[in-house]
Amino acid sequence: MKKYYLLLLLISFQFSCNSTQNLETITLFNGENLDGWIIYGTEKWFVEDKELVCESGPDKQYGYLGTEKNFDNFILTLQFKQENNGNSGVFFRSTVDGTRVKGWQVEVAPPGFHSGGIYESYGRGWLIKPDPSKDSIVKMGEWNSMKIKVVADEVTTWINDTEMIKIKDSIIGQGIGGVALQIHDGGGIKVRWKDLKIKKL
Repeated sequence: MKKYYLLLLLISFQFSCNSTQNLETITLFNGENLDGWIIYGTEKWFVEDKELVCESGPDKQYGYLGTEKNFDNFILTLQFKQENNGNSGVFFRSTVDGTRVKGWQVEVAPPGFHSGGIYESYGRGWLIKPDPSKDSIVKMGEWNSMKIKVVADEVTTWINDTEMIKIKDSIIGQGIGGVALQIHDGGGIKVRWKDLKIKKL
């Protein structure tokens, strides 16, 4: 009987591992153009050296680059490098109308400004900020890795393999929308992005 249960457990574990490995992974940015994305606003979004670049334009307003598709439960991985200022962000389950966004942002900002935290635009504001001890995780002028896991009402973020926050929120659980990158208003911002991939859960 013990051997029987051990065999069932082994089969179950193997099936679980195979299921994880077979999850669909989508490359969001092809390194050549902005296919699959929509530009919102007048700020600059372009491809340079196979990298996606966002840069403040002459209007110095908010700008967004959003996916054409919506994503519900997923793991999003990417790399970002802040060349100037760097006040940006990654929105999830979000929609954009003009330059007004509805949804949740994982903050991308210079050290000391809560990168990896969750901000609800035009809503409740900051939902959670990382512990101040993690302020130095982001390296200005260098490539940083980010991972965002969204499952039902739970969100977890990592920067450079360090867990920044974990939050459960019923309103996030009801959200519907896509992924969007942000340029903050005020001008003087330039951020590079690459290796944007999303794995559906």
